[in-house]
Amino acid sequence: MTGRISDETELIQVYFAPLAAPGGFGLKDDCALIDVAPGHDIVVSTDPIIAGVHFFADDAAADIAWKALAVNVSDLIAKGADPIAYTMALAFPEAPLKTWAQDFSDGMRAAQTAFGCALIGGDTDRTPGPLSISITAFGQVPRGGFIQRNAATVGDHVFVTGSIGDAALGLLARREESVVSALLTASERQGLLRRYLRPAPCLEAVPLIRRFASAALDVSDGLVQDATRLARGAGAGLCLRSETLPFSSAARKIIAAAPQHLKTLVAGGDDYEILFSAAPENRLPIRAMAERDGIAVTEIGVLDGSGCVTVLAANGAPLAIHSGGYDHFRGTQ
Repeated sequence: MTGRISDETELIQVYFAPLAAPGGFGLKDDCALIDVAPGHDIVVSTDPIIAGVHFFADDAAADIAWKALAVNVSDLIAKGADPIAYTMALAFPEAPLKTWAQDFSDGMRAAQTAFGCALIGGDTDRTPGPLSISITAFGQVPRGGFIQRNAATVGDHVFVTGSIGDAALGLLARREESVVSALLTASERQGLLRRYLRPAPCLEAVPLIRRFASAALDVSDGLVQDATRLARGAGAGLCLRSETLPFSSAARKIIAAAPQHLKTLVAGGDDYEILFSAAPENRLPIRAMAERDGIAVTEIGVLDGSGCVTVLAANGAPLAIHSGGYDHFRGTQ
């Protein structure tokens, strides 16, 4: 298996058709069918990734594929939806190598198996720009159960799954930044790098989100920016204390040696954890369900009337985070 793909038909039928669900008709039709369970609504999310913006052009093809699907599945989870299918449109600067296409297909198969969905259609194209992968993911949620991100209220408690900031440190590891190389072991660096290259949205949290969340979104553009979005929906504010935030042991090692990187952790993107609010009376039930289901969930604050999101360092001083997180038109902080 050498050389480049000869044409679009080869790319689709050899590498992508094996990923197709029954409703995709072997990717030989212009449209597809989605079979939704009775009494459910369809939830739709589109989140493209582009070389040089969301991933490095020389990242492994399997990692690129995984990330392309994972970032969309993360949005579905935040809505309390179970993933069921996706479409994929790719624009290449040139015909890909067959080995790249096979590795990409293998990575996509691993991702869709992990997330419980399958390919049903899409398109391929040429572009004068960098490689672009646009996925539209479809999920299903019991009718009326869609969790909006703007439905919280002042007094709601705020929770987040998993740990925060590992992907931002993984990006530093990918760039071989000295702070990560000098302070962490090879195993710790690899763990952080994997968090950046292969985000693992918490699919196990769907029942908990569906049952208790008043509002939710995924942490894709940094905790501060996404917490601001959650709070803004309630016309509220939120105080985040660094000592209560869920940082991994590697992240805490970085903070202890280089406290200025606390900003990196709370403002960096690509965590793809779920940030959600819930009524005060649900605090204990959330903890109980999370413990029962083996889900890491941390309470990080309460929505208040301040109208702004602040982060306090361990000494109680507020952090100056000017941009708040990632924005496609403003850039990074």
